[in-house]
Formats: sequence, structure tokens, C-alpha cells
Amino acid sequence: MRTTATRLAFIDALKAIASQLIVLHHLAFYGPMSDVASQLAPSLFSWLSQDARIAVQVFLVIGGFLAARALAPSGKLMTDKPLALLKKRYLKLVIPYFAAVLLSILCAALARRLMDHDSIPDPPGVWQVLAHIALMQNLLDFDSLSAGVWYIAIDFQLFTLLLFALWLARAAGRGVAGTHFLGITLVAGLALVSLFYFNRDSNWDNWALYFFGAYALGTLAYWLTDARQQPGWLLVMVGVVVAALVVDFRSRIAVALLAALALGIAQHRGFMENRPQGSVLAYLGKISYSVFLAHFPVILVINAIFSRLAPQSPVANAFGIVLAWAASIAAGAVFYRFVESRASFWQGLTIDPALRALKRFVLVFRTKP
Repeated sequence: MRTTATRLAFIDALKAIASQLIVLHHLAFYGPMSDVASQLAPSLFSWLSQDARIAVQVFLVIGGFLAARALAPSGKLMTDKPLALLKKRYLKLVIPYFAAVLLSILCAALARRLMDHDSIPDPPGVWQVLAHIALMQNLLDFDSLSAGVWYIAIDFQLFTLLLFALWLARAAGRGVAGTHFLGITLVAGLALVSLFYFNRDSNWDNWALYFFGAYALGTLAYWLTDARQQPGWLLVMVGVVVAALVVDFRSRIAVALLAALALGIAQHRGFMENRPQGSVLAYLGKISYSVFLAHFPVILVINAIFSRLAPQSPVANAFGIVLAWAASIAAGAVFYRFVESRASFWQGLTIDPALRALKRFVLVFRTKP
């Protein structure tokens, strides 16, 4: 698997903007502060609560772009140990994610003492927590313990589906020239099925195939703008997506297409790593996953506090929203410093001993007469 220490400035900028839109969307959607403060700017709050969530499409496209870059830069799967890679991906996602879920449970318990509101998750059951650890809470029809955690489960599904498709293409084309082309073709085929069928049926929105069209636009943007490819292939991708939008217009797919084009152009023009310049966007992009994970518990607590201090004041609640926004970024920075950036440390401290203990238990159980 290809790795690099170089951060990509263009991707960091997109992640920074998209993550802040998601935070603002949740601030406008959850809690009593937005209900009161929306009197000051009804149109703005309406847009944030309904339309700003479309920024998640940017993360889907970026996820596909980076997955292609790491797994199969030329379209052919590079790793010989896909299951080990899948385990690594799971732990990278789940260690900070589960820490955020625990934080959300604690903050929800505190918020319930201060206010009564339907944005507060109910106290969790054991099976609900286990479903979250397995990233299957939506598939098993459990209520989410924090806003946005559905995306983590979908991201893992998408990575798994892409990895399996590339492995299948390599296995089918072993010993045959053009294996990379077979991988690209299979991913493109899955994207077509998603865009023209699965993404048009909301009953599939807990499954990777619903989102794979957007994810694959990222992978295809990477492959089609590689130095060895003619950028004109991007026009073919655009034409197919436009056809899908003519059949059934979906603003989320239009945004995904724009994000994929932006990434493809940035890569082809050679400014992916150094533009835009600026330390603020770079830092917000770096901590975007931590902000995404940690912001909802912060929002809950600050909503609860302002529901007690100024339940009817639009100005005070607008201030509370700004405060919650700033606190969410600060919480994300702390979470990145002590949890996300030290995921390997926490894995060695907790996950690995637990797995070794489970293996010993299985061995003992098997050897009993």
C-alpha cells in the first residue's frame, strides 16, 4: 500500500470547508438554540439545516480519490494482504470513532439533566453499543448515538467494496496484460449501477452501493488524471454523470461531480500539494475528522446550557451557536492531539491485548474435552 508523509493542500482545503459546513448544518438542525436564533435569519438557518449537509458528498469523493491513490495508483491492487489492510482501515476509523461515541454518551447524559429535547440520544443499550462498534447500527436499525456516525459506517463499506472489486479484478486478470484496465472498468461499472439505479432509491441509503457513484467519481478522477492518462477522459466521466442527472437530477450527485472535477484538475495541473496556501485551511483540514467526530457532544452541552440561561432570546442563542461552533473546532483540535493522532498507541494499549485475550480464550475452549 502506497503511503506518503506529504499532505495535500488542495484536499485539506476541501475537507476544511466541508467539515465546517457539516458542523454548521448540525448546529442549525439539532437543539433548541437554532429554533430560537433562526428568527434572526430564517433563510440562512433553513439552508444550513436542509442543504448544507450535501457537503458530505465532498468527503465521499475525497475518500474515493485517496483510496485509489493508496490501493491502486494505476488501477491494479498493490497489496497482497487485503484482509490485513481492511483490519488496519477498520481500526484507524473505529478507535477515534468509538472514543467520540463514548464522549457523546457522557455529554448526552449531562444534557438530559439540563433540558428535555428530541435531539438528545436516549441512554444506550449493550446491543446498541456493540452495533456501533461493528459499524452496523443503521443496518441493524439502532438509533445513532451521535450525529454523523452513519458516515463512518458507510466509509468503511465503501472502502471494503472498492478493495474487493480491485482484488477480484486482479484475480480474474492474473497473468493477463491489462489487469489495471480491468480494475478501472469494474469500478466504473459499479459506479454506473449506483448512479442509475441504487442512488435513486433511498431504501438503499444504509448500503455502500447507494453512495458508490460519488465515491467512484473520486477514484476515477484520480485514475483519469494520472500523468500517463489523457485528461480528455474526464469529459467522458462528465458526460456519463450528466446523463444520470438527466434521468434523475440529484443535487448531491452534481456536487460530487464538481468535487471530482476539482480534484482531477488540481492533480492534472500539478497544484494538489501546494495550493491553496495558508495555515488555517491546512490545519482545519488536518483535524477535520476529529472535528466531525467531536462536535456533536459539544453542541448538545452548549444547547443545554443556553436552554437554561436564555431560552427565549434570539440574540443570546445566536451567540450560543457561534460559541458552539468555536468550541467544536477547539474540541476537534484536542481530540486530534490526544486521540486521532495517537490511534496506533491506543490500539497497542487496548485493542491488541483484547484480541490476544480472545484468541487465548478460543484456544482454551477448543482444547477442552
